[in-house]
Amino acid sequence: MPEPYTKTTFGELPARMAARFSDREGLVFEDRRYSFAEMAARIDRAAKGLIAIGVLPGDKVGLWLLNQPEWMDLMFAVAKIGAVLVPINTRFRTRDLEYVLTQSDCAFLLCHDTSGPIDYLEMVREVVALPAEGTAINDPERPEMRAVITVSDNKHRGTIAWADLLVGAGTVADDTLAARAADVDPDDPVFFMYTSGTTGFPKGAVHTHNLLRLIVFRAKRMAMSENDVILNYLPLFHLFGFSEGALMSMVSGAKQVLTASFDPDECIQLAARERATIMHGFETHLKEMVEAQQRHRGDLSSLRTGIFAAGMQSAVPIFRRALEAFPTMRTVSGFGMSEVGVGVTFGALDDDLSRRLESSGGPIDGHEVRIVDPDTGADQPVGIPGELLVRGYGIMQGYYKKPEETAKCYDADGWFHTGDTASMREDGYIRFLGRYKDMLKVGGENVDPMETEGLLLDHPAVHQVAIVSLPDPTLTEVPVAFVEKIPGADATDDDIIAYCRGKVASFKIPRHVQFVEDWPMTASGKIRKMNLRETAKELFL
Repeated sequence: MPEPYTKTTFGELPARMAARFSDREGLVFEDRRYSFAEMAARIDRAAKGLIAIGVLPGDKVGLWLLNQPEWMDLMFAVAKIGAVLVPINTRFRTRDLEYVLTQSDCAFLLCHDTSGPIDYLEMVREVVALPAEGTAINDPERPEMRAVITVSDNKHRGTIAWADLLVGAGTVADDTLAARAADVDPDDPVFFMYTSGTTGFPKGAVHTHNLLRLIVFRAKRMAMSENDVILNYLPLFHLFGFSEGALMSMVSGAKQVLTASFDPDECIQLAARERATIMHGFETHLKEMVEAQQRHRGDLSSLRTGIFAAGMQSAVPIFRRALEAFPTMRTVSGFGMSEVGVGVTFGALDDDLSRRLESSGGPIDGHEVRIVDPDTGADQPVGIPGELLVRGYGIMQGYYKKPEETAKCYDADGWFHTGDTASMREDGYIRFLGRYKDMLKVGGENVDPMETEGLLLDHPAVHQVAIVSLPDPTLTEVPVAFVEKIPGADATDDDIIAYCRGKVASFKIPRHVQFVEDWPMTASGKIRKMNLRETAKELFL
């Protein structure tokens, strides 16, 4: 039987933690430290500010920020007033941003003006018709959009300044905020997590507040407590960092040490200074962390555990090196994706090394898994690869405004078809092996090749294009573009790559380009990408 669970909302968590732990540190970011009580006060102020500018229950609120305390404030503030958070990848560029804002029906966008060399506000201006006077947006291309808020010390024409939003919070009574919070149902949508899919465009996986049940389960499985310190270098706009950093801290009382981005040298030094006990990661991060530890030899004896996205054979050597570099860690393995939450299969602290490094855990309470032949639907025997199917409460409500794509993911018995390859072990754990779909995994980022293929088909010299993966020792995979030019057209490798810059995130841009005149085709007229992957290895490895 599943463990008992009392439904709650994201917005209730900060006040609970403040009541339990008050002056204990809940968040460390650069030279700033915040107690749980201070965090709860900041979140309430942000929530009142959002109410003051007109954010209504059910409104979609885009958040396009690097990791910072304001991300945490807004994440819980949006949830507390019954709105829906739309995290946006900070590596997205104009084409990505335009699609997400429009498809999600975003009413408000909170973003940087600039961060380092990146001018976020200029990209927003290219996508959204900001007003010449005032802050109210009237954009016929995006009728739902009402305002852009710049989370900055500066004020900009056509946007609401962060300082002004916080001043507006003073006009909203405590009773008004309490009433809004009381009206939020745990079964309501609380965020969309955008993920790439087989259509070539991102899809918004809709989750309710009940995702917290998964977090509570993992907190118990990992023996999380207020004595833990989570080093979180994972981006909060991804479900891994969102759930295992921000939400886990608010569920368990653990302190979260947050970084703006991933810098392995900084992370090693922070882990030693803050006595981190928890550290999660993909193989890309862990490889760089091991190398940084070899340089710094920091005292990381405080490290207790962490989640490794284990299973793939290519990752095992990296994970073994990580356990040698961080010998006090008793890691757990798991499988998850944006559609099913992080960790619908999960390991245990007392698992042996084989389970920890070569499996992806077993189904958690309230969930079932199957490995089936993708052609027949029959269950595969132990050890034989097939498609991974999952069923349970952690599955998304569906893809936002994509009923056909949602329906394709489920069968008549309610099984969600992941499109991923796995095999069942004798011990009941699964082993994740890769993707049946053609999606790439570039440095922890999911990349649907069809999105960049669609972009390149707009290039005046391109007749046909196919993007495939190429193994990479640092990023796991990188994209390679095979391009057939329009007869008589002139284009170079650099032209193709340059055409993508500024339009899509850098990890979606092909690392190599190979021009072709004909294609390996299937009998049904589809390009054989398997053949192209082999060709790419011959050419570029």
